[in-house]
Amino acid sequence: MWSIILMGVAGLLIGGGISFHQQKRPRWISIAFYVLAAMALLAAFLFTQPGK
Repeated sequence: MWSIILMGVAGLLIGGGISFHQQKRPRWISIAFYVLAAMALLAAFLFTQPGK
């Protein structure tokens, strides 16, 4: 369940990064959104791994 939520959050973050890029905002804002999206996808992947 958490992996699905995190993938949705990652999608929203990527959309926000694209939106800020199109609005000609500072580059670091878009990069921060992309980094947060990558971290959300990594967390979603790690939630799908079998536990100990």
